[in-house]
Amino acid sequence: MKQLRHAVLALISTLAVGASQAEITIGVSLGTTGPGASLGVPYKNAFQLVPKTLGGEPVRYIILDDESKPDAAVKNARKFVSEDKVDALMGSNGVPSAVAMAQVAAETKTPMVALTPLPPLAPDRALWTFVVPQPTELMMSAVAQHIKARGAKTVGYIGFSDTWGDMVYTAITGLADGNGFKVVTNERYGRADTSVAGQVLKVMAAAPDAVVIGGSGSPGATPHIALVERGYKGPIYHNHGTVNLPFIQTGKKAVEGAIAPTGALIVAEELSPSFPTKAVSLDFVKRYEAAFGAGSRNAFGGYSYDGVLLLDAAAAVALKKAKPGTPEFRAALRDALENVKNVVGTHGVYNMSAANHNGLDERARVLVQVVNGEWRLLK
Repeated sequence: MKQLRHAVLALISTLAVGASQAEITIGVSLGTTGPGASLGVPYKNAFQLVPKTLGGEPVRYIILDDESKPDAAVKNARKFVSEDKVDALMGSNGVPSAVAMAQVAAETKTPMVALTPLPPLAPDRALWTFVVPQPTELMMSAVAQHIKARGAKTVGYIGFSDTWGDMVYTAITGLADGNGFKVVTNERYGRADTSVAGQVLKVMAAAPDAVVIGGSGSPGATPHIALVERGYKGPIYHNHGTVNLPFIQTGKKAVEGAIAPTGALIVAEELSPSFPTKAVSLDFVKRYEAAFGAGSRNAFGGYSYDGVLLLDAAAAVALKKAKPGTPEFRAALRDALENVKNVVGTHGVYNMSAANHNGLDERARVLVQVVNGEWRLLK
């Protein structure tokens, strides 16, 4: 009887250990090739630096390349759900791809952590999707305020001929009246275009006091280079999609003076000691550059890292209600994400709610400028 009791206790102990080691699975789709690769690669790099647990349980990240194509992102998302039985989706680094993935998330009732800003989504998609990067309106409001402070009255716009270009244009035009300027052009170009001569000539013909570029990554430098080559002397503003080293490497001396909004991790050392994200930002930057080289810091790796921090906080709550790999856990994880509070990331402090699936405020942005080939805090 005594031996039987010991055997039963041993079995219970084994089952308890097994239950506590329920692996959480996350499917990540990123454009690590194609025109979005200069963003996708640092997004992927960050997964080498994230914790090996979520909510105290082991986690497995399945990372697939979507080639910066929305249809490939959808294919990856469906594979993650149907074959890999993931507990959550993450991705992508392109707006059209992330929007397409959000549809899969809604259809399959799988929570999704979007790694790029998104336009307003249909209610069913919005219910299951949580956005890590700063809203475009929040970031571009810093640009609009700086344009106003410089006394500019007219602004030229040139951006991608896709959803991201639309989002930046909508943001800056929506902020124009309140900041005393008018947007006088709306030129577009493809992410893979190597020349924007025609569009830039139209911008130059409007003689704007300043120019805003709605691109991202390396392709964001293309209009800036063309403007400088044609003698444009006014300030040139970008958005948070351009703040990485490949943008500077592509533009070289032509992009000196470029101004953009970004998360504080880009200039972590220059922040005030009281800045709420300084400790987390500085730790991430040091570890990222130790792994990938001096000067390799970028906003995009920080988005991946912050997404994991959000999942970690939510998983700790969801695990009390259900086991990974079940519809109940996915629903509990969604509910927990919607209620995360005071999660300090590399970019800002996240406080989500049913009405706000991003949860960032003005603490999540600073203005930076290219100075001597580096992004520096704009004084």
